[in-house]
Amino acid sequence: MNEQLRNLAPQALWNHFTDLNAVPRPSKKEERVIAFAKAFGESLQLSTYVDEVGNVIIKKPATAGMEGRQTVVLQSHLDMVCQKNSDTSFDFDKQGIEMYADGDFVRAKGTTLGADNGIGVSAIMSLLAAKDIPHPALEALFTIDEETGMTGALSLKGGLLNGKILLNLDTEADNELTIGCAGGIDITASGTYTKVTPAQNKAYTLAVKGLTGGHSGCDIHLGRANANKLMNRMLLQLNKEFGIEIASINGGSLRNAIPRESVAVVVTDTGKAAGLEQAVAELGKIYQNEYRTTDPKLVVSIETATMPAEVLDAAFTNKLLRAIYACPNGIYRMCPEISGLVQSSNNVARILVSDGTYTIQCLTRSSVETEKTDLAASITSAFDLMGANTTLAGSYPGWEPKPDAAIIKLMSALYEEMYGGTAHINAVHAGLECGILGTNYPDVQMISFGPNITGAHSPDECVQISSVQKFWAYLLETLKRIPNNN
Repeated sequence: MNEQLRNLAPQALWNHFTDLNAVPRPSKKEERVIAFAKAFGESLQLSTYVDEVGNVIIKKPATAGMEGRQTVVLQSHLDMVCQKNSDTSFDFDKQGIEMYADGDFVRAKGTTLGADNGIGVSAIMSLLAAKDIPHPALEALFTIDEETGMTGALSLKGGLLNGKILLNLDTEADNELTIGCAGGIDITASGTYTKVTPAQNKAYTLAVKGLTGGHSGCDIHLGRANANKLMNRMLLQLNKEFGIEIASINGGSLRNAIPRESVAVVVTDTGKAAGLEQAVAELGKIYQNEYRTTDPKLVVSIETATMPAEVLDAAFTNKLLRAIYACPNGIYRMCPEISGLVQSSNNVARILVSDGTYTIQCLTRSSVETEKTDLAASITSAFDLMGANTTLAGSYPGWEPKPDAAIIKLMSALYEEMYGGTAHINAVHAGLECGILGTNYPDVQMISFGPNITGAHSPDECVQISSVQKFWAYLLETLKRIPNNN
């Protein structure tokens, strides 16, 4: 299946992408892909260095006639988001991604594709291996763990790179030049609860499935349903009407993915069963109507389940459901200066309640550091009121736009020259590593661009073949135009 991609153009890039996607590379489990990148650089007899956390730096001298140009850092991340459909059997720790071409798109079979940021990595590999592409001196920076904490970028020390221009290849629209991004922080509420024997005798499994999901930053403005919030809304209503007992809740997976599924096991009395089933069916219709445009495949189901031995006590059930209900989700504030840009948001990403313990995970984003802190305090307060142990971790800064930077002006003019239109220069409500890298490399001009990738962080992820060709041509021409050293 993957071999059909090797004949796509540009052939070198697609061959490297096929090789890369044969290597398992979940976030925080990048040992194999780090070794892969290291071996690649060494096979080309290029200067190759792996730092203390696993970032890989490969340096290539300028081609003949380009020695006087400014050194360029090419940067992408090695890890990928690992999401699969519930009916797909796949082990991200052991298997390579199964890809196929579908018209003008490349997709994966029931899983995330890894085009985010594998296409960027593969483009850099193609440049490092090329013998006939003119370019200035290149410093390839392959970072680790971008998707779940950006610890690679956070740990990169100053002094390792000499370039004064950094091209980040992690934007997902080929008509955009990204010059700023949001910062983020992970919020986790956890604790224990008292388990009691069910007082009722009829068990059900409730499920909210088929949601569109997507990137919790780039897609948050699209108003897609959050499975955790819909499930909590349903549980709260059922508890009010029928006094249900909850045995477990399991929703979402990764902090940076909008939750697509949530499953809960509940207990009611036999005499209330028919009413509860009808209430669930009615809620399903309400959800489908509310999200008919953004989540057309949304399904709410109820099935008879085996009676659980234990359930949450009533007092804790009430606190839990109300705290989750109070927790903000989605857009918190739009940017007043840049039309259409989300300034601050929160994603209620993961809820796991089972066997006496609970964990609720959020990812809070903002391009304004003080507002990020304020929103995090609001979320923390909701969970503090229920007695949760709430922790903040993984904070990273945003990237302040500098629209007058020379590389931005160069690439903007070049885009208009090559494609006859104006590139969309913007900031993005997602985490890019540029803001973090800028802390130790404050004098480096940075810009981010890339091909059209849709459905990132979900099994619907795909990359447009013709857009990859456009991106590749634009990258090569940009390298030709890099100015001389002053």
